[in-house]
Amino acid sequence: MDILELRRYCLSLPLAEECTPFDETTLVFKIGGKMFCYTDMVEFRWIAVKCDPDRAVLLRERYPELVTPAFHSNKRHWNGIRTDGDLPDAFIREQLRHSYLLVAAGITPKALRQEIRNQIEKAGLPEE
Repeated sequence: MDILELRRYCLSLPLAEECTPFDETTLVFKIGGKMFCYTDMVEFRWIAVKCDPDRAVLLRERYPELVTPAFHSNKRHWNGIRTDGDLPDAFIREQLRHSYLLVAAGITPKALRQEIRNQIEKAGLPEE
């Protein structure tokens, strides 16, 4: 997966937005004002995605060189995924989708969370 494919997939998720809040090279994708993915646009060797803690451990054990605790994030809840390794694009999209849905489920206030759910139901999610 390259940076353009990542951007295309993330922005295909309902109500997803992109920004560069930290510096000019760190690209962040958000839903409801909360991050679900970030990466360095220049080097693009990894992406960071939010992950259920139990799932995070399993993925790190299964792919020890390719999935690690994310740099600059809560290591329990964020995985770093190598983009220059042997992981299929479908696997990376699956992790992006998981992160997006996990973050969307925790959005507050409840009215905004419901609006996001309605948009997801209406638009659907792209294929993995």
